[in-house]
Amino acid sequence: MQTYRTAEVAKIIGIHPNTVRLYEKLKLIPEPAREKNRYRVFTDAHIAQFRLARLAFQVEVLQNGLRKKIVEMVQVSAQGNFGRAQELTLEYLNQVRQERRNAEEAIEIVRRLLDGGAAAFAPLQTRKEVSDCLGISMDSLRNWEMNGLLTVRRKENGYRVYSGEDVQRLKIIRALRCANYSLEAILRLLRELSADPNTNIETALNTPRADSDIISACDKLILSLQEAEQNALLMLEMLAGMKIQFG
Repeated sequence: MQTYRTAEVAKIIGIHPNTVRLYEKLKLIPEPAREKNRYRVFTDAHIAQFRLARLAFQVEVLQNGLRKKIVEMVQVSAQGNFGRAQELTLEYLNQVRQERRNAEEAIEIVRRLLDGGAAAFAPLQTRKEVSDCLGISMDSLRNWEMNGLLTVRRKENGYRVYSGEDVQRLKIIRALRCANYSLEAILRLLRELSADPNTNIETALNTPRADSDIISACDKLILSLQEAEQNALLMLEMLAGMKIQFG
């Protein structure tokens, strides 16, 4: 049976030796045996598990518990329960696909809203009225305003009032937030739409500017979900092989 030391594993996988120890600490790999001198001894099963883990964490998809689910899958595989790991990977894959459908549906909702043209005239509404009408919490409204997604006019008494155009903009924001697009991505889209009403919505949402201070996984949401889906299919293949070889 082929065995490896920590430095050899690190070289094979392409990571720092400290990362090897971190994966052990987080229970992402089986606990290695120890020689009398306390040196760790790794096997081909560890190498396969490392490769599985690296693929699992290649894409940062954080929303709705996906990250937690993929961590659980890797830990279960590390325990040698490859059948359960396959089940968790399938659950992850199905959820990734649903998140992608949600993201694409949000884009279609935005297109339909924009195709309606200018917002129809509507009486000005208070924040409470808008909150109740759209099912958006007051805290979310404040947060979106603070992050520049919406600029709301004020009456002489200082109270905010929302126009029909504001409400339409809020519907766009709500749809995209429900699909887990980041505030940064939504703000980028709204700015580009203001400059050019014919902006490609999907491109604007999923293509961060190179000089952006913060580029989150959600700023490439559909692209990240597509990659996560492909990786999940590869993980299923890897787990099937590991089950045969090490199960």
